[in-house]
This record gives sequence, structure tokens and C-alpha cells, in this order.
Amino acid sequence: MQWTLDQLRQFVAAAEAGSFSAAARRIGRAQSAVSTAVGLLEADLGVELFDRSRRNAVLTPAGEVMLREAKELLRQAGGLSQRALAFAGGQEARLSIALDEALPYLVLGALALELAERFPALELTQLNGTATEVADYVRQGRASIAFHFDRGDPGSDFAHRSLGNVAQGIFVASGHPLAALPQVSREDLARHRQLVMQMEGVEDMVLSPTVWRTDSFYSIAGMVADGLGFAILPLNIAEYESFSTTLTPVPCAELALPMLSVRTLWLQGAVLNETERWLQQRMEQLLRAG
Repeated sequence: MQWTLDQLRQFVAAAEAGSFSAAARRIGRAQSAVSTAVGLLEADLGVELFDRSRRNAVLTPAGEVMLREAKELLRQAGGLSQRALAFAGGQEARLSIALDEALPYLVLGALALELAERFPALELTQLNGTATEVADYVRQGRASIAFHFDRGDPGSDFAHRSLGNVAQGIFVASGHPLAALPQVSREDLARHRQLVMQMEGVEDMVLSPTVWRTDSFYSIAGMVADGLGFAILPLNIAEYESFSTTLTPVPCAELALPMLSVRTLWLQGAVLNETERWLQQRMEQLLRAG
């Protein structure tokens, strides 16, 4: 078969316009050229696309099916052209990033939507995990850049940059004894089990002699929601849909909780490409806006 994309375009134009003359005016061709292109397409395909016994360009049943196929082929061809233009303009073909699962989901959602719009030709791989895991993904070469909560010195393997901060608070289940108090003290907290983030080389604030540890903020939030104790959590975790109705903030005037810093890291000596630099800048803007 020797049909061309141009013939498909003229076929689609004629079908949508309802006549060869209207299609010719729409695409700036002579009516005879459109009619000839469609005729050659029919001859090459061996399929009658239009019922020529009628005055207007009425599709045959086979023509209706072929119209859907033609539109899909033209859509794919357009995508191919746009991707080629993007690559010719210097856009990266692929990118693998690692994201801390505990980062604000509204920020990550907005970032993904904007990334798709700004770099439509990009083939993206997104790896999710704990703060330690996403750093390991970069170290292993599975991701070129990571975004996570700052949990201390990442080591000499990495270059890093702070992007912003996320507030945190003390939370308990709605039925926990601490939830009934208008204000709690450190002494009140010490009477109950504390659920603490566990990471190698990082010691979080411990306020109780009874401690359970895990490496996931979502796991901690789930245990808090089950009434197993209190925890210091990023506000975005406590406000997540799954926990917003089951977790209660506990005010404690004696404690001034620090903000959690969000940072990006990549291998020492690596040069960030355009997409990675944009991700850094936009993540920073979104965190500040939030």
C-alpha cells in the first residue's frame, strides 16, 4: 500500500466538512485535488470510502470505520512530529526521579501536571519510597535526582540543595486520652507511647520513655489513627484524606517544633539537565506558595 498521510488528511477533511468542495476550502486545496487524493486512497486501500450516488460526501459503513483509523494515525503522526521537534530542540528523552512518599501530595500533583505540559515528549519514570530509599535510588543510578525530607547529612556521594519547609505538629487519634486535653505538657506526652520516624544516623525528638519506631510517616500515621500512641507528623500527612477525620492535633505550648526541610539531591559531580533544573525551581516555588 502506498497511501500517504496527506491523503488521510484530505479524507478526514472531506468526511468532516460533508463535501469535497467544503473540504477544499477548509484546507486551501482545489476541489479536484481533494477528490483525486481521496480516489487514490480508495484505490490503494481497495475500499470505497464515500457513497458517490449522493450529492454530499456521505461515508460508507467501511468509510466510517476507516475514518476512525485515519484520525488515530494522524494523531500518532502529530505526536511523532512534536516529540521529534522537542528532541531536536534539546529536550531530554527520558528522566527518572525519586520522590519521598511523605512529601505534600498537592505539591507533587501540581508538579506532575506542569511537567507533562511543559515537557510533553518526556518519558518519565517516578520512583517512590522513604527518604532513605529515594537517596539510595540516586546512589544506585536508578534515578538521576531525588526530592525528600532532609534527614541529616546525605554523605559525600551527593550534592544537595534546600528547597523549602513543611510544618509539623503533634497528633493523636480522636479517641486518645490526650485528645480531650485543651493543652498538653511534656509530662502529659511522656505518659503515652510515642511513634517515631526511624532512620539510620538520625535521632528524632523523643518525648516518651515508651517508643515504637518505623521508617514511614504513613505507617506512623496509621498507627496513630489506630490509637497506638502520639506522633510528630508533617501537617500534609495528618491532613491526607485517609487521616483527616481520624487524627487530632494536640497543642503543646512547651514545644516549638522545627519545620521539616525539603531538599533535592543528585550525585556529586553530575550536571543537572534543563528538566531537572526546572523541577528544582518549580518544587521550590510550590513549597513556598503552600
